[in-house]
Amino acid sequence: MNASTAYEQVSPAVPSWLNKGDNAWQMTASTLVALQSMPGLVILYASIVKKKWAVNSAFMALYAFAAVLICWVLLGYRMAFGDELLPFWGKGAPALGQKYLLTRARVPESTHTLEDGTRETVEPWYPMASLVYFQFTFAAITLILLAGSVLGRMNIKAWMAFVPLWLIFSYTVGAFSLWGGGFLYHWGVIDYSGGYVIHLSSGIAGLTAAYWVGPRLKSDRERFPPNNVLLMLAGAGLLWMGWSGFNGGAPYAANIDASIAVLNTNVCAATSLLVWTSLDVVYFGKPSVIGAVQGMMTGLVCITPGAGLVQSWAAIVMGILSGSIPWVSMMILHKKSALLQKVDDTLGVFHTHAVAGLLGGLLTGLLAEPELCDLILPVNTRGAFYGGSGGVQFLKQVVAALFVIGWNVVSTTIILLFIRLFIPLRMPEEQLAIGDDAVHGEEAYALWGDGEKYDPTKHGRNTLYGEETAQSPYVNGARGVTINL
Repeated sequence: MNASTAYEQVSPAVPSWLNKGDNAWQMTASTLVALQSMPGLVILYASIVKKKWAVNSAFMALYAFAAVLICWVLLGYRMAFGDELLPFWGKGAPALGQKYLLTRARVPESTHTLEDGTRETVEPWYPMASLVYFQFTFAAITLILLAGSVLGRMNIKAWMAFVPLWLIFSYTVGAFSLWGGGFLYHWGVIDYSGGYVIHLSSGIAGLTAAYWVGPRLKSDRERFPPNNVLLMLAGAGLLWMGWSGFNGGAPYAANIDASIAVLNTNVCAATSLLVWTSLDVVYFGKPSVIGAVQGMMTGLVCITPGAGLVQSWAAIVMGILSGSIPWVSMMILHKKSALLQKVDDTLGVFHTHAVAGLLGGLLTGLLAEPELCDLILPVNTRGAFYGGSGGVQFLKQVVAALFVIGWNVVSTTIILLFIRLFIPLRMPEEQLAIGDDAVHGEEAYALWGDGEKYDPTKHGRNTLYGEETAQSPYVNGARGVTINL
């Protein structure tokens, strides 16, 4: 065959059903979402934690990304998007053979009857391989977000066992129920790109896991400063920019709905960041970079369940609420709740993802615009503010949230109690005291200790560019300044 044959309009590599633009965008969106996790959250986690936990936190994210991919193609994808086993679960099977991966993408249980009596199934204009990888990136980031609740103390071996079990017995249930043609999908619940499947799930499961794993050391809970704020911003930036693929890829096509979803995503995130920062200034007297990242995150999470279904003015409204309600839950209500005070959620994933995800799902039930819904949803759908059946839609959003919350609390608990029979969930005290060096035999930075002061009798003289140099005058020098390393 001539090499140019592969680029012809119709050839074995370009079947008649393939839309090259849709396929190119779907693979681009997949890569953007993957970059959110690897390296985005790997960098963010490594830098937002105390120095002694930088390696461990990054590794938990890195491991989850790899483990989820293998479990996904072996079993998970078809449990989430395959043939029905139960109303909330698909039949597990491999997604590895070329006869399966090179056929046109299709979600078999999504078939529904239109008003004119015709039946329609979700069938994007690209191969199954593109859909399998795109949905993997969503599954992977869910586990990595969950990890943020248990950083700084979960036994790494327990985490290695937890990732595949939670993927199979928790994530796939939510994905099939809401996206893969399960009972919530056919009931008409809206979850455009994962406000419930990803964010509410990871936030609730993270809080549950934090309860069973137990808290960090008292010294770590009292003082847990980021070891590199600027690098943390780099990770946050990858997360923000990658979200264009997160929500822009949800329509499964490079269409007009993808365009408005990308715009709404960024509008809501920016609004939320500004509102959260303003509240920090009003109540604490100064803006916080970490707070700005939290506000960015809640905005991105809140818009996700309705990104392609609400008008852009509504995205601003959602940004105002996502920058304020999770702020109140984290900064005020958290301190007044005995339960939340007892559970050590390291990065506040419950507030940034569960609260913001629930808020977004409910607001979508209020603000979903009928004409935008008609662009991609299978049945006539509208938010409560647009009258008609909108009030029922809001109630559906509430019921779906309760299902997701209940399933994640129960499944996460059972999984962790099972793992605990064989592996301790929490690191031993000696590892908790030392951190990365004890757990991995590696440290993030070639510096002395975690807050240890420079001692010339212990550490000797510095070497710069191969030459021995004198000690800095700012280290126990004439000015009496001690640099805390």
